[in-house]
Amino acid sequence: MNFDFSALLVFLTLLSGIIWAVDAWIFAPERKKQELRDETAGEAGSTLVREPIFVEYARSFFPIFLIVLILRSFIFEPFRIPSASMMPTLLIGDFILVNKYDYGIRLPVLNAKIIDNHTPKRGDVIVFRYPEDPSVPFIKRVIGVPGDVLRYENKILYVNDVPMQQTDIGRFSGRGSGKVMNGVTLKLEQLGDVNHEILMDPYRFSGTMEVAVPAGKYFVMGDNRDNSKDSRYWGFVPDENLIGHAFLIWMNWDLKNGGIDWKRIGTIF
Repeated sequence: MNFDFSALLVFLTLLSGIIWAVDAWIFAPERKKQELRDETAGEAGSTLVREPIFVEYARSFFPIFLIVLILRSFIFEPFRIPSASMMPTLLIGDFILVNKYDYGIRLPVLNAKIIDNHTPKRGDVIVFRYPEDPSVPFIKRVIGVPGDVLRYENKILYVNDVPMQQTDIGRFSGRGSGKVMNGVTLKLEQLGDVNHEILMDPYRFSGTMEVAVPAGKYFVMGDNRDNSKDSRYWGFVPDENLIGHAFLIWMNWDLKNGGIDWKRIGTIF
């Protein structure tokens, strides 16, 4: 089972806000009245009626929870890359930022879109909830948008009967966890207006497929073409499963590569 941090964050924000609000509206005025009565009575040694410690914590943490909830739900959300399916663009150990508003504003936990914005374009790297298990976030590249007819044959991608040009770069040489892909073919693929690198294993059969992308759905593939569980295996990504547009590596931590790879920090893809 995957931990739902969004649900926890919503719960903590609501709980701390309710505690603070109820105390401010009901119990704090009563404490103030008690203090005034004690002062009026002139009671020697009367003590200040203190705010309960849990109310103090709620008042202190509510603004923090709220700010984090807003930032994470509507602006940017961090993710960590756990697999090699998006190599060479993204490596195991990359920490990325995802733009949460580019594809529309959605409510946390409910994931219901409340404000429309742009739609994914071919070549975008997106994070989405895995259709077969929505609790699991996936990251892939958009290959087909609604209305496209796609064909993948002999490791060549065709979009609306137009082959996407591939240029050989050489053999891939990785570091750290990326060494698992050393020796495979590194190519530059032109996907419309987007040029991006892909990996291909010349000794691995990739199969053939042809599909039309229906309305409201997207066809995605990993840049590590022969080592990616993507739309070729489980189908389309519905619009309601979109989380956001991935765009920046803000940290890389790979123990097999000695820890932090400073050169990857700040990379925009």
